[in-house]
Amino acid sequence: MRITPLRSVALAKINLLLAIKVVAACAILARPGGVFSQNFPPPGCSAQSGPVKTPVIELYTSEGCSSCPPADQWLSAFKNAPPKPGAPSPVVQAFHVGYWDYIGWVDRFAAPAHTMRQRQIAATNRLSSIYTPQAVLDGRDWRDWHRSDTTRIEAARELPQVNISLRQVAVDQFEATVTPVEAPTPAGGAGSENRSSNWSAYWSAYWTLTEDGHSSKVKSGENAGEFLKHDFVVRQYTLAGEFPRNAPAPQKLTWRSIAATPGHTRRVNLVVFEPKSGKTLQAISLQCG
Repeated sequence: MRITPLRSVALAKINLLLAIKVVAACAILARPGGVFSQNFPPPGCSAQSGPVKTPVIELYTSEGCSSCPPADQWLSAFKNAPPKPGAPSPVVQAFHVGYWDYIGWVDRFAAPAHTMRQRQIAATNRLSSIYTPQAVLDGRDWRDWHRSDTTRIEAARELPQVNISLRQVAVDQFEATVTPVEAPTPAGGAGSENRSSNWSAYWSAYWTLTEDGHSSKVKSGENAGEFLKHDFVVRQYTLAGEFPRNAPAPQKLTWRSIAATPGHTRRVNLVVFEPKSGKTLQAISLQCG
């Protein structure tokens, strides 16, 4: 089709308008706070597990339990605990459970998955029931938590069975690489048949997102009238699966978290554990932004 001079001018105007729109769109996307810029994580937001196993502390608690506030306060003390040379800071998690809600106060942080995890811990520890407050250290029931400080945690240190690298790849998106560590050879033995039989053939993992600085004014139930403060509150818990130790390559895990709650410090945690015993093999925590 032949283009007349009039049509040529009209097409030129259209092309000019399109070019202006494209430039404007690129400027919006490139500027701070633009649509795509929000998908990039803070620079350097990553973590690598260390040469010794990071301990994992779990507290099973409820706002409807009158004996739980002292345990909540004990757990919060880990938030400001000074790091000790050569000792990794523990991964700390408060799993709120809802089986006391019937007393009169519904715990808004509770989830059925938390109770299910507590029942699994009870099974591996051969406990006849579940209870609150219950502290768990590296998968083991920890009855004397209220008599202990970090001394007990340091005593539990040992070599990790896996190494973990964790990074944020986009807003609320995380990627981990889990690499099994070769089992050590005991003194006097050189072959694989002499290696430690305590090292697991399989490993499992779970993700959690925890937040600090939550509080509730309880209006009914056993804690009626109390103002409760919570740190390390588990807001999201996701199982990552079970994997063989002898896989030919490191295992990559990806996870999408819920959005951050404004005004509350949050941490993304990945805990690797032995499936049958629940024993911690290694853990890592990442705090971005």
